Amino acid sequence: MKKIFLIILLILTCELAFAQIEVKGTMGINFLSFPSVQDYINQTYAPSNSQLGTFNSAVIFTGELGYFTGKDFELSIEVPYQIYSYTENVGLGQYELTYNSLLTSMMAYYVVFGTGYNFKFGGGAGPRFIFVTESKKWQGTEDSFDSIGFGGLLRIEGNTALAENVFANIGVDLRYDVNGEPENSNGNTLVNTVKSENVNFDTFSLGVKLGISYQIGVTN
Repeated sequence: MKKIFLIILLILTCELAFAQIEVKGTMGINFLSFPSVQDYINQTYAPSNSQLGTFNSAVIFTGELGYFTGKDFELSIEVPYQIYSYTENVGLGQYELTYNSLLTSMMAYYVVFGTGYNFKFGGGAGPRFIFVTESKKWQGTEDSFDSIGFGGLLRIEGNTALAENVFANIGVDLRYDVNGEPENSNGNTLVNTVKSENVNFDTFSLGVKLGISYQIGVTN
């Protein structure tokens, strides 16, 4: 048994020694379209002269770990965290809605290498973890809602060398996430009383991001 364990450990060590790995961190802006949420805010809380538009900006931070399985193909796991909030004084007091998302995905890229740069074309999918908080200051209430959904994305990105193994990254994402109707601890959802329907957080987004990546063992 000990011999088998040592053999497995040796194989794993050799694999890691010759692995082609990329570690990446980015931050960016996503422009979100969430029609059900937009209708809920506009019809219930937003003043007529300050209505939400079709697209609204959110900040997104992402960590990603990739493994090159061949010269022009990479698999990775990414964990983005997206933050959106809406605040408005509605006469009686302040209203606030925060909508944060953990958008984990398994990614696959086709990679085109050049001297000191590379381009990636890819996509992925994975579970979505949604966290919503609604505060009504005039009532002194705050309620939290959550849900688990699923989504996918397409991505184009470019990397240019800053130093040996260190690259500056710029990318464009196109996402669609089916997030459902977040519920609170009592099983209640947000309700748009004007339309007599539950509020869903299904979201389409277009985003731009910048970051830094570090590549280990990767050769053009």
